[in-house]
Amino acid sequence: MKKIILLLVFTFTAFTSTFAQRFAFVDSDYILKHIPEYAAAQKQIAALSDQWQKEVDSHFQEIDRLYKAYEADQVLMTADMKKRREAEISDKEKSVKDFQRQKFGPDGELAKKSSALIKPIQDRLMKAIQSVAESDNLDMIFDKNSEVLMLYASPRLDKSADVITKLGLKPGVFAK
Repeated sequence: MKKIILLLVFTFTAFTSTFAQRFAFVDSDYILKHIPEYAAAQKQIAALSDQWQKEVDSHFQEIDRLYKAYEADQVLMTADMKKRREAEISDKEKSVKDFQRQKFGPDGELAKKSSALIKPIQDRLMKAIQSVAESDNLDMIFDKNSEVLMLYASPRLDKSADVITKLGLKPGVFAK
């Protein structure tokens, strides 16, 4: 009887440890603070942003000056002169907004510069996380600083193909 209970305990232990998943987390902010290239990149991006923001502010001050001058001179202008001055102010506003979008927009120069400087650092970080996960035999690593961002998952846990099959589709065939 003792042998059977002992055998059952060993079997149960082996069974549960075989299917146990190992999770871990990292603090990406903490890690990034320890990468000198990241701090340098952040400073470079901030300096560029400040420079462009000063240019934008300067242009808006110029537009404000033009508008105040227009308001002061408005009573002395003909309708044609008013239209020209209004068009000039409007064109300058459009120009500044285009400049602002070109520099700060989602596809703007600041985003591109940030990506060029930060992406190699992020790639190095991801390779390091993957290496740690594989060497420590971890299944998943989450980032403590984000809302459930999975940074690494063991490929053996990916059930995407099973879900596709369950949906009646063939894995590897892309919908067009």
